Amino acid sequence: MIEISNLYKSFNSKQVLAGVDLSINTGETMVIIGGSGCGKSVLLRHIIGLMQPDRGSIRIDGAELSHIKKNELFALRKRLGMLFQGAALFDSLTVAENVGLGLKEHSEYSPEQISDIVNKKLEMVGMSGTGGLMPAELSGGMKKRVGLARAIAMDPEYILYDEPTTGLDPIMADKINDLIIALRNKMSLTSIAVTHDMVSASKIADRIAMLHQGRIIFCGTPEGIKRSPDERVQRFIKGEAD
Repeated sequence: MIEISNLYKSFNSKQVLAGVDLSINTGETMVIIGGSGCGKSVLLRHIIGLMQPDRGSIRIDGAELSHIKKNELFALRKRLGMLFQGAALFDSLTVAENVGLGLKEHSEYSPEQISDIVNKKLEMVGMSGTGGLMPAELSGGMKKRVGLARAIAMDPEYILYDEPTTGLDPIMADKINDLIIALRNKMSLTSIAVTHDMVSASKIADRIAMLHQGRIIFCGTPEGIKRSPDERVQRFIKGEAD
């Protein structure tokens, strides 16, 4: 379980997070929506420990991130997988080397064992036989799949998605949505996705939280958000300007 309490973060004079409260239950898919620049990705980076809050707390299975030691944070990160926006593959590494990077750096597996795991993870995301390709040879959707294979390579308990469907055509975006659902079911993952894609959010979410002006103004089911009386929520989900 992830518990975020009264989280604040500002950059210079710009307040990005202004008292975020959110609980994410074990085994659920929580989707965080909101407009561009509202702090969704900043919140995600706090959860994975890449940023420290100005104040407030994040607890993962009871462990307070700001209080744990560096080696404990590294151990915790092994339980977290992340698909970065744009996939963030290393251009100089092959697909197989990208997927196996964490295993090579943070496990005791032999090269043969790593190769076997990499092949299995690529198969899980529909990318069998692509291990020898370079990222430049891949389409946007293929890069997302490779990034996803890398995110699940160490069998995480939690997986975080930063704009998983951005830059993809509707058909490929729907394939990524299906893949997110399939992986959650197959690996019993707790998933957190940030997006402004309401089609994706409605399909993959157990619950949706909306971030607006640094705070969560709605948290509920995909059906519940459609019935929200909050005009800010309705404008966002309908794509209407103020």
